[in-house]
Amino acid sequence: MKRTLGVCYYPEHWEESEWVTDASRMAEVGLTWVRIGEFAWSRMEPTYGQYDLNWLDRAIETLGAAGLKVVLGTPTATPPRWMLTRHPDMLAYDKMGNPRGFGSRRHYDFAHKGYRTECARITEVLAKRYGANPYVAAWQTDNEYACHNTVLSYSPTALVAFRNWLAQKYQSPQALNRAWGNVFWSMEYASFDEVGLPNLTVTEASPAHVMDFRRFASDMVVEFNRIQTDIIRAHSTAPIAHNYMGQVTDFDHFAVGADLDIASWDAYPIGFLSDRVVASAGYKRRFLRQGDPDFQAFHHDLYRAVGAQRHGGSVAEGRWWIMEQQPGPVNWAPWNPDPLPGMARLWAHEAFAHGAEAVCYFRWRQAPFAQEQMHAGLLRPDCAPAPAFYEAIEVARELAAMPQVGTARAKAGLVFDYASDWAWATQPQGCDFSYFRLVFETYRGLRRLGLNVDILPPNTRDLSPYAIVLAPGVATLSDAFLAALRSYNGLSLIGPRTNSKTANFAITIPLPPNLPNMDATVARVGSMPPDCVEPLADGGAFVHWREKVETTANVVEHTADGWPALIKSGGIHYLAGWADEAALTRILGDLCAQAGIETTPLPEGLRLRDSATHRYLFNYNAFAVEWDGRTIAPAGVDWQLL
Repeated sequence: MKRTLGVCYYPEHWEESEWVTDASRMAEVGLTWVRIGEFAWSRMEPTYGQYDLNWLDRAIETLGAAGLKVVLGTPTATPPRWMLTRHPDMLAYDKMGNPRGFGSRRHYDFAHKGYRTECARITEVLAKRYGANPYVAAWQTDNEYACHNTVLSYSPTALVAFRNWLAQKYQSPQALNRAWGNVFWSMEYASFDEVGLPNLTVTEASPAHVMDFRRFASDMVVEFNRIQTDIIRAHSTAPIAHNYMGQVTDFDHFAVGADLDIASWDAYPIGFLSDRVVASAGYKRRFLRQGDPDFQAFHHDLYRAVGAQRHGGSVAEGRWWIMEQQPGPVNWAPWNPDPLPGMARLWAHEAFAHGAEAVCYFRWRQAPFAQEQMHAGLLRPDCAPAPAFYEAIEVARELAAMPQVGTARAKAGLVFDYASDWAWATQPQGCDFSYFRLVFETYRGLRRLGLNVDILPPNTRDLSPYAIVLAPGVATLSDAFLAALRSYNGLSLIGPRTNSKTANFAITIPLPPNLPNMDATVARVGSMPPDCVEPLADGGAFVHWREKVETTANVVEHTADGWPALIKSGGIHYLAGWADEAALTRILGDLCAQAGIETTPLPEGLRLRDSATHRYLFNYNAFAVEWDGRTIAPAGVDWQLL
């Protein structure tokens, strides 16, 4: 696999006289890819049906003539103002019933049929015109589905579409009433036309109602994306990508990935640390200018799995890119510090170590106007190089000098399920219970032991490639996964809260966890505030969540008050609570030892990744770290042949 660099560029923002110079400088840096077009609908079609694509022809020709490959984005994330005049009911609505107005971006409802038709039209115009263009070597659909909380729409359009979706699923209101348990609180419906959206209720809406609305909303994204991929494939053989985001779970990315050739994501490590990572103030200070040492890696592994969905290969072989890589300060986080020198290089190499085909920096030149004028690029607004410009040159030289590295299959597989995130957001039973955080902390625990990790979709049918498989917090284990677990000869760690709900959001009977060949019953559960813990007899504690389990299985660990904390039946282990760092490190270490997996406990901020041929070390610290006889510089990367 050839690893390449790219950049995001907006020719419509600059004088045409600058394009040739920009393209030449991009090639000199060592860039291969240039993404364009994803926000340019108003310049492509200034008024309805009147196209102006000559400028885009010239931009593509200019970039291609410099030896660059173009990723052409469909512009559907930014419908022009005339679109709203044509379709005044196309706007998404927030949970309070307010329309999301014009004036920025993503102001559309995924379910709106008229807007879908308009998107199909502009996509077909572009696909026909550029499908055979030798310089257009890849496509991107739309931009950052779900950004700015735009998947869940409570609009009149969404209401009509949701009722139709329910009618197709349940066929009769009586079947819907049974599935949702609507006898509770006299919520029974006589017609699908009586069903509303699960917002503006006096108190909590039916969790089954909410879950079906979440499934419907996700399906609308899948349908919307598929319209574009089908059209592009009719006219082009170039691969198609979409750029997902970090810690965004509003729709099922695996389902969207089934229609894509490449999964990409937009990596903003410092912005995410400030905006999304849950950690102490001291921890955030330590990594203020570097980003969290595990957050990017988690998403690299997740989107490698998403990138495997269309072609049915192993998750280790999925095709994925970074479509937007932070090069300097961003503009959108609560605080936006300047990255440490070396981080733009480190972030790129870490992505490549996890199997990325391309890393594209956002953006080429910092814009001196509009909403993102405080978002850095490889160039300053005056065209002078910003610090990441030189780091990109260094990465390009290193890639050219380095042999192929490949992606190594991990020995540990970790299940991630979007529907479980919806479930525990719907009924958390503790205001700080977060499915994403539970899975991420498990991932972090494995990384601290020096392990590669493969993220697995929830319907994984074959677990045999892995020595250990973990499934924390999966609300409803799929039939496919349960069948795989029955035949699995390795070790598994399931729980907490796993397999505790039916698909219709009812408590399972028999009571959870209801795992193969394990006599165990979760008799009671309790959530705990942050300042309360349940100590474990062997050290560490349960935090946030604990369960009291009745079992005849082998009890490996107890809580301090005598209840089973970790139980075992064959190779299946069930963890009856949310383990803190100390407990999780011990439990994971013991399981790895039993599975014959060699672990390498790492100092804080140092991370290890093995490729097929090389061992990489990434130092997220602002100071040098000594490890295994080597000194890794601050914000530094080191590698050696295995």
